Amino acid sequence: MRTTRSSGVQLHLTSLPGGRLGPEAYAFVDWLQAAGQSWWQTLPLGPPDEYGSPYKSASAFAAWNGFLEDPDAPVSAEEEDAFRAKHASWIAGWEAFAGEGAVADQVRFDREWAALRTYAQERGVRLIGDVPIYVAPEGADHRAHPEIFREGVVSGAPPDAYSATGQLWANPVYDWPALQRRGYRWWTERFRRTLDLFDIARLDHFRGFVSYWAVPETAPDASYGRWSRGPGRAVFDAAARELGWRVDSDEGLPFIAEDLGVITPAVERLRDDLGLPGMVVLQFAFDPDDPNGPHRPENHHEGQVLYTGTHDNDTLLGWWESIPDARRDEATKALRAAGVEDDDPEWALIRLAQGSPAGLCMLQVQDVLGLGSEARMNVPGESGSSWRFRLEPGQLTEAHARRLRAATAEAGR
Repeated sequence: MRTTRSSGVQLHLTSLPGGRLGPEAYAFVDWLQAAGQSWWQTLPLGPPDEYGSPYKSASAFAAWNGFLEDPDAPVSAEEEDAFRAKHASWIAGWEAFAGEGAVADQVRFDREWAALRTYAQERGVRLIGDVPIYVAPEGADHRAHPEIFREGVVSGAPPDAYSATGQLWANPVYDWPALQRRGYRWWTERFRRTLDLFDIARLDHFRGFVSYWAVPETAPDASYGRWSRGPGRAVFDAAARELGWRVDSDEGLPFIAEDLGVITPAVERLRDDLGLPGMVVLQFAFDPDDPNGPHRPENHHEGQVLYTGTHDNDTLLGWWESIPDARRDEATKALRAAGVEDDDPEWALIRLAQGSPAGLCMLQVQDVLGLGSEARMNVPGESGSSWRFRLEPGQLTEAHARRLRAATAEAGR
């Protein structure tokens, strides 16, 4: 993926006033244009789970009908037939899972989404999606294609400095040899669907394509897991042959590699061989015990995407108010070295991020508004209060747009 020096804002559709497509989505595009932003990034568009998380969606392909502005809009039999023909690889499985009206809802979504995407493109705003590596247990994909998933093990992450028992995600894990025997067709169709909807997309848990942590499904926690080999670049090569991509470090693919955490040289090689930008996060930058860390602004480079924070992080203001003095001192030194002065700490950090050498800078909308931890989108491992952030009508103002536009222009984005 190659982009000009630019920036954008993260906001999921559920966080729009009203939480759906329609006038508020178009108004947000207008606001992005006024703010000098080139990108709008959402979270996955599939139906959320019972806690509101879009990362355990019932489908890796279908969009949630809860996003529809007009859920009763007429859909003709011809439109449904055309959708079935175009999306034959997955729509029958989704219809079997979701029941009557499932195809019509997808027609409605594609109709509304295409109109919004065209509107955004006409205003210089492109869309970034998100591809969770795993699917939901007993979701439509798991039920329709049990042959491409391993039995007896589930997904997770190994023990680390944050957790002695690791993380037990409990998603089905792929049987990569079975996928290979089928030409990686399921993943090719998933990539096709993603790029039908978005200009580029973030590949969640990218390291899982190299190796993944497989945990026995009866284990009490993730510490009982072990590393298993992923497909490497083979899955991308198969998609490239079908979709007409060039897979090389010069051209790059239309994806961002979420390469956070403990990343091995093999993961870095795959990312670079595919020409994918990796991620750095400003909130990870100022550990006094890691003076040479990759997230520090002085170590950023053009082939990266810098996030002030992801959906799993606190807001900038919440983070600033909660960090130890030693970390705040490190951040203050970085601001001083960059010549950034601002009375609002979240805006000082936004300006620091905008000035990064990273080719693309992504901000959380909560930070533009100066909101604290009460506006955090997700706290990993907690289900009660996550995924609920929503803008109030009119909360994003012309003054916010002018301030962000000035910071963006100052940084040459």
